[in-house]
Amino acid sequence: MGKIQEIGDKTAVGLSLLCVVHCLLFPILLILMPPLSGLLSINDTLFHRWLLFAVVPISAIALVMGYFHHRSRKVFLLASFGLTLLIVTALIGHDLLGSVGEVVMTVIGSSIIAFAHIRNYQLQRRSKRLTPHALETSKSQIE
Repeated sequence: MGKIQEIGDKTAVGLSLLCVVHCLLFPILLILMPPLSGLLSINDTLFHRWLLFAVVPISAIALVMGYFHHRSRKVFLLASFGLTLLIVTALIGHDLLGSVGEVVMTVIGSSIIAFAHIRNYQLQRRSKRLTPHALETSKSQIE
């Protein structure tokens, strides 16, 4: 089960970073290379929704599995907040916040998710190495 969580955490971090790169660098690329804009034109809303369909289930599985190993509510709640922020922003962010606000909130949500998955991975790896007594001590220090 640990391998599935590890793959899930790494995939979620990669997808979150892909979202950040898309939000920040894609507009710059289109400005610098206008001829590519026709070839690379993709509906931002559609792109974000596709990413959501990938990020949400992968994140949820990895986070739940990680939580059962390390029991860190902080990591689980942080990731849940990041996912909620990303979902709300992807669904109604443009209408509420405009283009710039949508990008800012998407980058924040994606960064939170990436950080939480990195922490989830670290805690899961640490819990594998610890003895049961050391694990209990470690858990009490985390919370």
